[in-house]
Amino acid sequence: MSGRTIPSWRIVVEAEIVKLRKFQEFLRTEDKLVFQDLLNQCKLYAPYASTMVSTIKEVPLLFSMLFGQHKKIIELEKKILMLETLATKTETTVSKRTVQGPVEKADIVQTNRSSC
Repeated sequence: MSGRTIPSWRIVVEAEIVKLRKFQEFLRTEDKLVFQDLLNQCKLYAPYASTMVSTIKEVPLLFSMLFGQHKKIIELEKKILMLETLATKTETTVSKRTVQGPVEKADIVQTNRSSC
């Protein structure tokens, strides 16, 4: 029995993406962009996906897509947490100012005159 040459994983990814583009053709314009992003995940993580031992070529591709999407979710969660933290700090600052009372013009004028 002679040995077979195994194609590079990048070649496999490109061939599978060509097959998947048939699905993309029937999507609405905005959905095509989303699908294109999924396909880009396959290319982006191709070196890592190539290390998976699977007789089904689609498994590493799907795993790459899932990984890319999960990574985006984590990034969005971090941004949301940061925004919530900023909002809480802003609310706390506004609350402190409200408790102290508004600054009167007369107070500012007196402060300026006393410093002269």
